[in-house]
Amino acid sequence: MSQCGDKPKRFAIGIAPLGIVAIGVVPMGVVSIGVVPMGVVSLGVVGMGVINACLVGMGVLVAGVNAMGLWTLSPGTAHQHHGSPAASRPAPAALMAYPSKTVALQKARELGCSGVHAMGELWMPCAEHPGSKP
Repeated sequence: MSQCGDKPKRFAIGIAPLGIVAIGVVPMGVVSIGVVPMGVVSLGVVGMGVINACLVGMGVLVAGVNAMGLWTLSPGTAHQHHGSPAASRPAPAALMAYPSKTVALQKARELGCSGVHAMGELWMPCAEHPGSKP
């Protein structure tokens, strides 16, 4: 496992490897392959980076089941928020985010609430986030 301040290795494998090419549970590097990869190119279950190909991806260029980024390639139009794991079961409608404010307003009416709120560049139904304190 990498420690804070460790220099990246060229090739690292492990629980939290830090390297140019990192493979493992929480890999961090230029090319990261694993469960929660974070890097320039991320391949895995939950990828965060510049280019992601994974189940749940957040980054600039994202291809996956639940993709959220500047450019996305995903089977759905909605981003599943607060899923655990996100793709294994559908999220409640109140926890879905949409690219259009109009669609989020329509979903809010269907849910019996009013208004919408922003979630990054996406829109969620209801004026308040579910579970937020008044």
